[in-house]
Parts: sequence; C-alpha cells; structure tokens
Amino acid sequence: MKRIQKTVLVVAMFFLMSPLVLIAEEAMTRTPFGRTKTGAPVEKITLTNANGVRAEFLTRGATFCSMNVPDRDGTMADVLLGFDNVAGYESKGNQYFGCTVGRVCNRIAKGKFSLDGKSYQLYINDPPNHLHGGDGNSLDKVIWKADEVPCEQGASVRFSYNSPDGEENYPGNLLIEVTYTLTDKNEVRIEYFATTDQATPVCLTNHAYFNLAGAGSKTVLDHILTLNADRYTPTDETLIPTGEIATVKGTPLDFTTPHVIGERIEKLTNTASIGYDHNFVLNRKGKGLELAAKLKDPKSGRVVTIFTDQPGIQFYSGNFLFGQKGKQGKTYAHRSAVCLETQHYPDSVNKPQWPSIILRPGEEYRHVCVYAFSVE
Repeated sequence: MKRIQKTVLVVAMFFLMSPLVLIAEEAMTRTPFGRTKTGAPVEKITLTNANGVRAEFLTRGATFCSMNVPDRDGTMADVLLGFDNVAGYESKGNQYFGCTVGRVCNRIAKGKFSLDGKSYQLYINDPPNHLHGGDGNSLDKVIWKADEVPCEQGASVRFSYNSPDGEENYPGNLLIEVTYTLTDKNEVRIEYFATTDQATPVCLTNHAYFNLAGAGSKTVLDHILTLNADRYTPTDETLIPTGEIATVKGTPLDFTTPHVIGERIEKLTNTASIGYDHNFVLNRKGKGLELAAKLKDPKSGRVVTIFTDQPGIQFYSGNFLFGQKGKQGKTYAHRSAVCLETQHYPDSVNKPQWPSIILRPGEEYRHVCVYAFSVE
C-alpha cells in the first residue's frame, strides 16, 4: 500500500513540476480587467513565451495593450502605451492605444463613398472626415469574443466580432477575426480575417504606440527609423490623399536609410500633418510577407522590425499626445511614441486607381502583420 502511495505521489509531482505542463498552463491566461460604463465585462488575455516575454491583450477593441521585452542587458520593459483600467481606455486620453481599428482604418474624405450605385454617409469624427471606423460602435470600442487557439509556433488568441449591417453606417454583416500569436522568437504575429454578406469596404490595422525605451519615456524622437518605401501619398490640408504617388527623395520623409526621427521633424511641424503622419507606399516584390519598417532605440538596444503583406504603412509620430496619464501614472508626452500601421492607402474607397478595399460575398479579407522584437 505504501509503495502505491509513493508511486502516485511521484507521478503527481512529475506533472506539477514538468516544464512542458508549466508552459502549456502559462502560455495563455485570462483575468478580469473591469467593466465598461455600460457594465460589460472586459478581460485581459496574457500570452507568455518560452523566453519569459509577455504580451497582453484586451477584449475591448481586441487591443494589444502591453508588450514586455528585454533590452541588450536583459532588463524588461513594457514598450506599448496604454492604461491600467477600463476607465482609461474609455477616456478622452485614449487615442486608439493598441486597438484594432476599422471597418476602415485611417481617413475617408468627408465620410462619403459610393458602392454599386449607392451612396453612404459615415460619421464625421475627424472633421471634415471619417477616421478609423467611426464613433460609438467602431471596432476599437466594442467587446470582442476571445478564444485560445492551438499553435505550434507559440501562444495564440483569436478575437472575433460580428459587425451587423448598418453599424457605423457601413453595409453588410461582417464577421471579423483577429488572431494574435506570440512566438518563441519574440514575434507578435497579427492575422486579420473577414467575410461579408454584402459588398463593403474593409481595411483593418492595429494602432499600437511604441516607445522602445519603455512606455512613459519622455520622447521617441531619439529612435532610429528605416522604412522600406521609396514613395508616399501626398495629402491635402485635411490629410486626405490627393491621388498622387510621389517620391520621398529629397524630403524629410526619406527613411530608405536609417534616420533619427527627430532629425528633420521640425520641417513638418507647420504643415497639415504637424509632424509625421504619412502613408508610405511599400516597396513590394510579391504578395507575401515583406519588410516594411525597422524601429530602434539606440540607448536600450531594443528593436522592432515590421513585416506585412499590405501595400502601405502609416508612420505617425505621436503629434497629438498631450501628457495624459497612462499605465502606473506615467505621462505620455507630446511625441513620446510612434505608430507604424500596416494598411491600404487612406481614402482608397474613393480612389479607383489604387488597390481596392472592397470585400464582396464569397471573398475573404486577409491581412498579416508581424512585429519582431530583438536587440542590437
């Protein structure tokens, strides 16, 4: 009898202490994050890889809310702007921090487009234009369903949301899935998927704000940026593209070789963009994942390299950050973080000469973006 008890004890201890079991149990955890003003519960999903790197996400807005990565000395820091509670994300201080934006990210001129002979008027939330999907029920504000996804490359969570016909005045019932995977290579892979029962424009992206010195650091102007883009889309005074595609050569927008972000930014301060807020046309050779951008903090050595299958990337230098209080009471100062949003070109729905963003019944919308974190 004692021998049987001893055997059971040994087996039990083996399963409790086995690294494989610990990794499986800790790869994804779910914790309550609070409730919205309407009482809807919000969850935080934490993914952890074999290196101890941790990425966190919220069911509100399918939001990428935290990314803890090491510097060249192994010191961990959270490099994404965000808040410690739901109230922060519902406040005016939340400028799309880390959320999924759409149905159409970026701007649509005057909130208008025509599709199959019918005209649509969207909400004007960035006068005189429509921005990032609208107002009260845009994708960054709704509650998504979260499910763990088996994945050989790492820990993975899939967020899903059914956007009904007419939501934010967009046509069609749109089923959307956003899958985040944290790999053991310290990559966050974002896979977007959508189907519709009516023709509708779709262009999703993530609006993460990066400061590789750590969220709340005073500036991002000392970071070094490289963009795989020889061209960009010039805009009018309301930041709507004119339809032209122009060279970056000889302008402050030339990041084809590494440049410190603050080196030339003041040349743009008195323009419509008030700094960097431009869509770049990526140099693409095919349809798969290709290099889009590389951002480096020279002091910490942290690097994020971005790959995508999309034709464009929006570089935004945090020009409207105003000192709002974020995680742990840290201040998010003017130009203390940047966004690098993979996308189709802004206002593509009104530019038939550009790649189409119209999704039709029987088709699938797909978009992949990879944030690869490393040190140098």
